[in-house]
Amino acid sequence: MNPENIVDKIWRQHVVQEKPGFPDILAIDFSLLHEVTSAQAFDMIEQRALSILDPQTFLATIDHSIPTRPDRHIIHDDQAAQQIQTLRHNCQQHQIKLFDLNSNHQGIVHVIGPELGITQPGMTLVCGDSHTATHGAFGALAFGIGTSTLAHVFASGCILMSKPKVMQVTFEGALPNGVFAKDMVMKLISQIGIGGATGHIIEYCGSAVQTLSMEQRMTLCNMSIECGAIAGLIAPDEITFQYLKNRKYAPTQHTWKQAKDYWHSLASDPDCHYETKVSIDITQLKPMISWGTNPEQAVEAGHHIPNDSKPATRNALDYVQLPQPDNLIGTPIDWAFVGSCTNGRIEDLRITASILKNKKINANVTMYIVPGSEQVMQQAIDEGLDIIFAHAGADFRLPGCSMCLGMNDDKVPPGKRCISTTNRNFIGRQGTGSITHLASPATVAASAIAGAISCPLAYFNNQQEQHT
Repeated sequence: MNPENIVDKIWRQHVVQEKPGFPDILAIDFSLLHEVTSAQAFDMIEQRALSILDPQTFLATIDHSIPTRPDRHIIHDDQAAQQIQTLRHNCQQHQIKLFDLNSNHQGIVHVIGPELGITQPGMTLVCGDSHTATHGAFGALAFGIGTSTLAHVFASGCILMSKPKVMQVTFEGALPNGVFAKDMVMKLISQIGIGGATGHIIEYCGSAVQTLSMEQRMTLCNMSIECGAIAGLIAPDEITFQYLKNRKYAPTQHTWKQAKDYWHSLASDPDCHYETKVSIDITQLKPMISWGTNPEQAVEAGHHIPNDSKPATRNALDYVQLPQPDNLIGTPIDWAFVGSCTNGRIEDLRITASILKNKKINANVTMYIVPGSEQVMQQAIDEGLDIIFAHAGADFRLPGCSMCLGMNDDKVPPGKRCISTTNRNFIGRQGTGSITHLASPATVAASAIAGAISCPLAYFNNQQEQHT
């Protein structure tokens, strides 16, 4: 057999049928559902009098439309209320497990899957959400699908799909103190562009990737879609295995060795083929911040913003209305947001708390910190992070997608500027007329204190000095 990369191996193990000139029939191991994109798929199978092949291979939660305020059971938006109630009805009707409010597991679909141990190496996993690539951090082939494709999975456990190309992205070097996976992936996107990986699945490799925690790896894979990739993944290793061990849906003690033996096989062979290769040295990388209206338009902290005549550049700068057109640092902000499927995990909250501790958020800034799940929220409370947030003047809210997208109560008002840990800064993404700058939790926290976009490195230098 010819040398295979990890995508080749997972794909081969899941192809049910292949026929020249046609897409492959690919078996799907698990599907995650939320309230926004699942209703139409349920309708499609009911209209055809079809049943769900295996309800045990589906799990649902409520995340996009749910409010994050204390009285979130009161939903003012009629469409959001209907979406949530419809999901509850469909899950009950089709015997699909739903992690609803106050279940101890409700949260963002891409946060609860990994923390429950559902996401495992070698799986094929889908969801009606583009950021399903998050789950690739475990060595799973995970990607977003459309409504009609979800109906196919309901009825058959399979999809029709042509095998994508594979891109190897290698990050070499050691991450500087105060720089994170969010900065790594934003650097990649700024370098290859929002279409740079179109038609590809990215395999992330290199010494910098191997040292990342699972939560940082999830951030890296989460934003693969922002450079056009279908998915992103990382070969599983001991860091992966230790994260999964003893989680609710992970293999039990009796099957653990067998599972690990298989997972170990999911490494790309030496001399395997990649259609494209990209290499980035992150030794000198600084925190990344977006300046425009898509994730490609980003620079390292302190670097100049491009000043060219390209229509995309001019249109973006016209929209974001920067007071200093050549430099982001010092740009006043109105809002700061930490959360989302990109950066709503406990490590993200710890980083945020480490900067906010014994500090106050600028009086002109409203800051929301939203945990990615009820488990993350409880862990933050157990560690006293909620008290740090409260003393700093931040609003620590209940789990949900929140300010990532304007589908719930949490919106940036028109004309206001927000620095955010989310994955997209499209026009109106956080609310009609809003302006969004993407950054890591550390950069968001430092900016919230300053009241303006700031580089967080000084906080980490101070911490390092205190430890030496």
